[in-house]
Amino acid sequence: MKTNESFDFQRFKEEAMQGLYDGKKMGGTDGVFAPMLKHLLESMLEGELNNHLEESKAAGDNNRKNGKTKKTVRSLQSGHLEIESSRDRQGTFEPKILPKRQLIITEELEDKIIAMYARGMSTRNISEYVKEMYAMDISATEISHITDKIIPLMNEWRNRPLEAVYPFVFLDCMHYKVRDNGTVESRAIYNILGINREGKKDLIGIYLSENEGAKFWLSVLTDLKQRGVEDILIACIDGLKGFPEAIEAVFPKTKIQLCIIHQIRTSIRYVPEKDRKTVIADLKPIYKAVNQEQAYEKLLDFDDKWGKKYPLAVKSWMDNWVNLSTFFEYTAEIRKVIYTTNAIEGMHRQIRKVTKTKGAFTSDQALLKLVFLVVRDLSKKWTMSIHNWGLTMSQLYIKFGDRLQADREFFLGG
Repeated sequence: MKTNESFDFQRFKEEAMQGLYDGKKMGGTDGVFAPMLKHLLESMLEGELNNHLEESKAAGDNNRKNGKTKKTVRSLQSGHLEIESSRDRQGTFEPKILPKRQLIITEELEDKIIAMYARGMSTRNISEYVKEMYAMDISATEISHITDKIIPLMNEWRNRPLEAVYPFVFLDCMHYKVRDNGTVESRAIYNILGINREGKKDLIGIYLSENEGAKFWLSVLTDLKQRGVEDILIACIDGLKGFPEAIEAVFPKTKIQLCIIHQIRTSIRYVPEKDRKTVIADLKPIYKAVNQEQAYEKLLDFDDKWGKKYPLAVKSWMDNWVNLSTFFEYTAEIRKVIYTTNAIEGMHRQIRKVTKTKGAFTSDQALLKLVFLVVRDLSKKWTMSIHNWGLTMSQLYIKFGDRLQADREFFLGG
């Protein structure tokens, strides 16, 4: 590449050595390495432009240089630098070494900013931290623009193709506040946590709506199918009205397991404080039963004892028994995983640890962006969902063999 002017490296070396002897810092705007970095960047920009003009000329274009432009950029090592570079007359030159809108010339700092943001730090606090640690003035707005660089990656991830079959899927919502046109409004984040055929957890979907409802869940499930999901063996959900029907409309063969913990909470809402401990104790034999038949007998006993006094506490168990008792069809290892939505609620607790200080988000995009970044960090620590996964899949193959036929050799150890 051609350079815009010669650089006296011998003179630089002598001045740098003398500067270090005199106690001058290596980094910073006035540091000994700033002149060399400035020259290097300007030379590379000039070389890129020359190559661009040569390619334009070869293509029969009459593009040429058209004066100079300056901009101030920030370097982690050398502070603020004023970089001068040539322009092209047609404005088609897009430098790669230092893109037109880039003001920070180190990806390391940008990565650190994104990491701090993902841990829940506000843009203002990040700005203060960067100023203290790196002597750089970066506004909260600039930091927001830096974190926006994750958005294309997030959108690509949210629309990625999915696996054809998921043995277990947990579906649940989180609720937040977002500022919209000067008012604070509610938003629901729909999360779908899958356990794939290798026993690994994977958040297969993040969706946003104004509120939680079965109608929107139907659109979420439809999108999962369009992204490649052909079958879900067992779906674990809370007691939202119309939710099982929404799942059945898209995945008609899927077994539904309503969360037992949610069901208990629903029941005790109709029970005064003085009887709650006793009611909870009397519910335990139902979901701790050996099998479905014994569980239903315990439910009838519960109805005999409390049905007349607290009919609404019993009614929801009776009305939803088919979907509450699904887990009894499986062994203890599988029951432990599917009888509640703890798998996804545990993830939600981890997300809330980061988001709890945010108050109202500035936009829907800001909310999605932070949830995505937190999940991306959390997923690095995820392990197998069930200890003996091979045995679990063998059991599932016995029950759902026709729907897992493609993986028969894997399940049987072939």
